Amino acid sequence: MGILLFEQFSNFCLANTVEPLRAANDVARRRLYDWHFLTLDGNPVASSSGLSVAPDTALRNGPGGDLLFLLPSYGFRALANPACLAALRAAARRYSTLAGLDTGSWLLATAGLLNGRPATIHYEELEGFSEQFPEIDVRRERFIIDDDRITCSGAMATYDLMSELIGRHHGEALRLEVGWLLMQGRSPAGEAPVAARSTAVRRALRVMQECVEVPLPLGIIARRAGLTQRALEQRFKNELGASPRTVYRRIRLLAARKMVDETQLPVGEIALRCGYENPSAMTRAFVAEFGMTPRDVRNAL
Repeated sequence: MGILLFEQFSNFCLANTVEPLRAANDVARRRLYDWHFLTLDGNPVASSSGLSVAPDTALRNGPGGDLLFLLPSYGFRALANPACLAALRAAARRYSTLAGLDTGSWLLATAGLLNGRPATIHYEELEGFSEQFPEIDVRRERFIIDDDRITCSGAMATYDLMSELIGRHHGEALRLEVGWLLMQGRSPAGEAPVAARSTAVRRALRVMQECVEVPLPLGIIARRAGLTQRALEQRFKNELGASPRTVYRRIRLLAARKMVDETQLPVGEIALRCGYENPSAMTRAFVAEFGMTPRDVRNAL
């Protein structure tokens, strides 16, 4: 992925683009995503709050790839000059998909790269965007994915977009795990992140999080969520793309890996705290999930 930064870009938008990708790599323990930072001319740019970022290279020298994110924010109209628009049209031939974040939709539209498509933009610019580009189906949405074009309405919506892309690329269970990794320090204790749409599934996830050491039968979890076990399994499949048993196992193994990473507890003790009767059973499950033994993880720290 290429991340094209413009003067006065939003730090918040950049963080919400990159951190979910970084977290997905961390959770998977392999390089699911790779990205490079770009500017139009290869020179550093400063964010709206003064953070200076030195890119890897200029857009014209970028390696191309699956997706190019455009991150302007303030002063975006002045950026839509002939040189910039020509560079974006050229980039459209080297990147499979172009994504305009925050006010990036305006640049894509001015370059003629959104004609006849549905698109959105930062809510403060929505009316002007609609008037300026009548050939675009402008919608008030958080983000819109339309084949090889993506538009997004702002920094908070960017996190939702990245979460959606991770789910599409690698499954809802990974999206759920990334949400826990990024949000567990900010969410109220025991609250499941919003990867699940329904209250019942969020309630079931909360029960699973609270019962790691002594795992509960799925029937009990279903009753606490106000569902039958069959309904719980169907809801998990529809909303998270995985069975309750698979998600519960991952929750326990994520807890185990956190203890491996952050404590010096013996593997046997970690196994007991994560609901496994013996270290061998946990280690087999750990290797199946992460491709490494707990000892390998510790040795890699």
